[in-house]
Amino acid sequence: MPSGYQKTISGPHSTLPVENGEFLGIRIREAHLEEDPAAWNPETGKIDYNRAGVPLVEIVTEPDFKTSEQVEIWLRQLVLTLSYIKALNKDAGLKADVNVNIKGLTERTEIKNVNSVTEIIKAINSELNRHLKEKPIKQETRRWNSETGKTELMRLKENAEDYRFIPDPDLPIIKITKTRIDKIKKSLPESPMQKLEKIIKKHKINKTDAEILTKNLEIAELFEKIIEKIPAPIALPWITVEWLSVLNYNKKTMDSVSLNPEHVIELLKLLEKKIITPLKAKDILRKFIPESFSPLEEAKTSRTITDEKHLEKIIEDVLKKNSESVKAFKEGEKKVLNFLIGQVMNLTNKRADFQIIRKILERKLG
Repeated sequence: MPSGYQKTISGPHSTLPVENGEFLGIRIREAHLEEDPAAWNPETGKIDYNRAGVPLVEIVTEPDFKTSEQVEIWLRQLVLTLSYIKALNKDAGLKADVNVNIKGLTERTEIKNVNSVTEIIKAINSELNRHLKEKPIKQETRRWNSETGKTELMRLKENAEDYRFIPDPDLPIIKITKTRIDKIKKSLPESPMQKLEKIIKKHKINKTDAEILTKNLEIAELFEKIIEKIPAPIALPWITVEWLSVLNYNKKTMDSVSLNPEHVIELLKLLEKKIITPLKAKDILRKFIPESFSPLEEAKTSRTITDEKHLEKIIEDVLKKNSESVKAFKEGEKKVLNFLIGQVMNLTNKRADFQIIRKILERKLG
């Protein structure tokens, strides 16, 4: 730090704000506030001060984890729960000091500042393998090298007294009263686990789809608003599959787009009444990035074509232009039917009724 030391509400001169907690069966020894230090690059000797002084919460667990898989599930649920209660800045990131040892066989190793859940799991697995092979009997502090997939020795492990904690008169004790705790408890939203249970029970949604919804608070809240006016079975795939695929394709998250739930409701009502086709609905949904709009105006020029005579003329034209595909179909290549349907949909700007096209094509192809 530029000041020469790091401020932290921990150590022998501090009153810890959180002690003896528990989350999903893992004991929490303590949680405290401190400031993020600058990042030193041992290869170049340069120091990155971008995050120096940024406040962070350090959560210290007891050694209750048995496997890296258990760590991954727990960490992802912790991050999800903290985001649900608005206690986490999504852009701030996550890093961990990972402590590893094999009970009764090796001494504890601390791996410093491992970024991301994925890298944490890799570091744990790599260090467990090293412990099995080398059986270290001295406490060590190591760094994780993501390029080699191995840890590297930094120094022998210090004890708490080596940190030389000193009291700072500018850091007052945080007094957390029972009244304050009760007030905070009342203002907390549902946890992901509570929301998951409610969604499954109330809307009879399978667990897999419910888990997709609850991995993101904004997605779950969007779904809950939509199903006030649209049946859950209709809304579900349009949120968990279609809308999420639009976000992923555009590399966006819910908080980086402006989506009005009423616009999604209007879109699904148009689809429900068969005013527009599913393909046209997908087209409009893609246009909701970065900001949604009422699809009613666009629907006026995008109405589903159900006139069989009109569609027959288009289909006849498609069959004439794709005689090789027609021949292949009659020789047993049944997949060609989907290609021909696609050609009709393109010519009608995705407005043709899929079922009617299929019926006419099957009749004409024999």
